[in-house]
Amino acid sequence: MNIAAVFFHLAAFTLLKVTALNTKPFPKDFKFGVGTSSFQIEGAWNEDGKGENIWDYITHTRHWNYTGDVACDSYHKYKEDVAMLKELGVNHYRFSLSWSRLLPTGFTNKVNEAGVQYYKNLIKELKDNGIEPLVTIYHWDMPQPLQDLGGFLNDNFVDWFGDYAELCFELFGDDVSNWLTFNEPGIVCVFGYGVAWIPPNILGQGFGEYMCGKNLVLAHARAWHIYDTKFRAKQKGSVGMVTVSDWYEPNSNKTEDIQAAEVALQFVWGLYIKPLIDGDYSSVVKEQMARRSKQQGFKRSRLTEFTKEQQTYMSGTLDFIGLNHYTTYLVGAQESDPDPSAMGYFQDVEVWRYQPDDWEQGGQDFLKVVPWGMRKLLKWMKDTFNNPKIIITENGFSDNKQNLLDDDRRINYIKNYLSNVRDAIEIDGVNVAAYTLWSLMDNYEWGSYDVKYGLYHVDFNSPNRTRTMKKSAEYYKKVVATRSVVEE
Repeated sequence: MNIAAVFFHLAAFTLLKVTALNTKPFPKDFKFGVGTSSFQIEGAWNEDGKGENIWDYITHTRHWNYTGDVACDSYHKYKEDVAMLKELGVNHYRFSLSWSRLLPTGFTNKVNEAGVQYYKNLIKELKDNGIEPLVTIYHWDMPQPLQDLGGFLNDNFVDWFGDYAELCFELFGDDVSNWLTFNEPGIVCVFGYGVAWIPPNILGQGFGEYMCGKNLVLAHARAWHIYDTKFRAKQKGSVGMVTVSDWYEPNSNKTEDIQAAEVALQFVWGLYIKPLIDGDYSSVVKEQMARRSKQQGFKRSRLTEFTKEQQTYMSGTLDFIGLNHYTTYLVGAQESDPDPSAMGYFQDVEVWRYQPDDWEQGGQDFLKVVPWGMRKLLKWMKDTFNNPKIIITENGFSDNKQNLLDDDRRINYIKNYLSNVRDAIEIDGVNVAAYTLWSLMDNYEWGSYDVKYGLYHVDFNSPNRTRTMKKSAEYYKKVVATRSVVEE
């Protein structure tokens, strides 16, 4: 699709009518689930041979107010977690493996058998209760020894991750059908290696985020090829990757604003997903990065190119796309570059984005409730990537009220976002196979226990980490049972 056609397509799609609540049943093979991740729920940060990861290191050495040392204590309470899943009636549970719990040094020369047994026990408990595991291999928790060697900035990371992924396939692949290599590469790279907002807190704006991204997608391809050549024939599973993406809506029907919205999308999908589909970054991203780099006096683009061999190796290495989606922004073209010399992901995109004050506000500044953005994004994915298989791997609503069990706003969020997913399937023909709500329970939201996404409340002041069902859990239980968006 040429760029003019893209702009016309977006302009037409902007006029998509927001429909009434779609209460038709989802397709018979559609799956419902919930998600968590290892560092956010497990605790037991140094028990039974587990090694230190970058979140352990940063939260301990920089004196953060909150750590993941105990979290929800799921390392000891995983059977309670599965009982909650059983109560909800979900088809699948998305969780992640702790690299440091399995490999304390990050390398496969030392396997921690206690960690292996923990995940085998969890998977068995899930399967015994009719719940399919959807397993994320890396959800932000790099082993600290590997970070000390450069982490994603070390080209050897591709081999390190390949070895780790192969071990996971060997240990758990007979019971796991769907794998996710990385969670949210944009957050990992931009916020970890660009603006230094999350561990490993490396300030590398303009270079670090792109170096990280290149090695990350190559590492995904390495894991995919290992699975494809060594495990697929026997285990008959699939390997995907998770990208988080907002929907970017043009704030007018002007050509330049429609173009700005497309550029914003390409700086998400064109960096991390397109290389795994056809072997290279989006041309929009490449051209913009080359232009900015040249203007700034560099001899070559700050976005390092892939070799021909790498392009061939990466192409076609996604069995499905995992989508994390929460909110929407309005996007417009910048009238002028505020600082042409500035480097970094947000400067390189060259757009301005905002959320109107009258959009409903969730428990975090970024989280505005915009259900129609879900449908538009799904339709864009279909049109851009030739209707790939999509698993919605995260979608949810945060609040920051203590002990809020009557969480009607979360119910409203789930209801309306799911309705738009149903519209995308029925009306737009998008190939959405599953929906995963974030999250099963309140957990460690990357620096805080005050932000709540859970269907179950967790009392973090109790040594038992007591779980209590919220009103939203009862609602989601009805959705799963009826396979449709229901009124309360």
